[in-house]
Amino acid sequence: MVKLLAEVIEQLARKKIVKDPDTILSLIPDNSIVAMSGFNMITAPEFLIERLYKLYIKTGHPKKLFLISDTFPGAPGRGLDRIAKMIYERKDEDFIDGTLFPYYGWSESLQKMVREEWFDAYAWSIGIMAYWFREVGSGRPGVLTKVGLYTTADPRFDGTAINEKGKKMRRVKVHLINIDGEEFLLYTAPKPQFALLRATTADEMGNLSLEDEAAYGTVLNIAQTIKAMPNKGVNIAQVLRIARYGSINPKDVEVPGPLVDYVVISPREYHWQSASFDYDPSVSGKIIPPLSRESLTQVELNHRKIIARRVMLELLELLKKYGRQVIVNLGVGIPATVADVAVEEEVQDLIVLTVESGTWGGKPLYGADFGASIGPFAILSVPDQFTMYEGGIIDAASLGFMQVDKYGNVNSFIMPSRLPGPGGFPAIAAGSPQIFFAGEFTAGDRVIEIHDGKLKIIKDGDIIKFVKEVYRVGCSGKILSRANKNALYITERAVFKKADEGIELLEIAPGIDLEKDILNKMEFKPIIIKEPKLMDQRIFYPRRMGIKEEAIEAIKR
Repeated sequence: MVKLLAEVIEQLARKKIVKDPDTILSLIPDNSIVAMSGFNMITAPEFLIERLYKLYIKTGHPKKLFLISDTFPGAPGRGLDRIAKMIYERKDEDFIDGTLFPYYGWSESLQKMVREEWFDAYAWSIGIMAYWFREVGSGRPGVLTKVGLYTTADPRFDGTAINEKGKKMRRVKVHLINIDGEEFLLYTAPKPQFALLRATTADEMGNLSLEDEAAYGTVLNIAQTIKAMPNKGVNIAQVLRIARYGSINPKDVEVPGPLVDYVVISPREYHWQSASFDYDPSVSGKIIPPLSRESLTQVELNHRKIIARRVMLELLELLKKYGRQVIVNLGVGIPATVADVAVEEEVQDLIVLTVESGTWGGKPLYGADFGASIGPFAILSVPDQFTMYEGGIIDAASLGFMQVDKYGNVNSFIMPSRLPGPGGFPAIAAGSPQIFFAGEFTAGDRVIEIHDGKLKIIKDGDIIKFVKEVYRVGCSGKILSRANKNALYITERAVFKKADEGIELLEIAPGIDLEKDILNKMEFKPIIIKEPKLMDQRIFYPRRMGIKEEAIEAIKR
């Protein structure tokens, strides 16, 4: 009997573990809907994506694929971006038939295809996308939420379509629903039949563990969606190694083997932990490194650090108010640099930084490595992380902005020439009890200096960011007021707050001329009830602000 069981397991392994991925990828027919895991390079099945497109080049199939991802499976020059560059250069208009991604920002080529109307394209928040996989996997039609009301996601506006083909075809839909007099949105999309997934290890049964990955992402939920009724589909997983049947600790199994149809072993060069490095045990949670002298060195003082420091002072006030650790989300761009300030000030254990990928604590990385953190103390799946955000379980969030208008609306993700996508912004902005929007006051070529505790604008950017009306609404000022949220708009030279009638100027930086450097660089006049205060002087000197002692004292009380 034991020998027979071993033979059955061996036969099962032979069927599941595939040496040539083309034999499996060729099962994907034309016009398929294909889901791909990936939070940037984290959990991105780069090898499978590469081989899928090369199969198309070789045979002409599969073509006309509608691609869906929980974030974006790649980074500049890697993963889907590398493929998108080849597609654009070869003018292979038959490969992609449509896209639904939360983030397009790492791929200029993909953005060009969207703007040039190669196919219909849509963009959901990361949280909505992750929930959608879980909901569809549960047999429900989609995600019911208030996230997106009175923004570009609202069907009374663009309904998450980001080009004209998307607005015309509406293959991905957002429905406005009234429940007991309250408005909700229901997000729906076509169910995928195939998934390209990534894990670290698979055993001979196909059980998947993610022990070397920087996060869990939405891998399990995507696999569940594929296997949900109707039309159960096929899950194909990329891994680094194969283990004997039953040798993975059951608590480490993220995706049970019966959900996995095929496993492909990836070359190491297509399975990096993040965009800029192959593997670091302090990122996968194997170790939490001690704070070193090197990690406590000061970050160069520039206008971006000034913004991050001003955000940090708001977080310090929350810590004083609650007398405990505070839980914070940091968005991409300038908000991500708040992590550097937290480490520099040695308060990263008191102001707990979380990232959309699921990490808690440690030092979040940014740029193409955004989503990975050095030394996190906890890592959740993406849907579970967004429960923290959308449910208002966190204490505050710091999010970036492209534009702010006179109503307090924020555009965070789309301009005529740029299409990064919403990322986690809409769900976090909707759920976080307090929001600190953080960004530069103007855009374009600038020269800004800091001397003797004062800010000096040598050359200002020629792109106005405080406008009469934002190009697209990513966060609604109306919803902020309705929810009575504490929302600040923090820049290097001025701080504003959301008021019922618009936005009110609270503070200006030392050395800044109110008329010349602020009011003349806005398309509208902010509310000014009283003379603005000067921003905290500590922000504008190279030495540390010294907030560690204040934070410790607040906890002790």
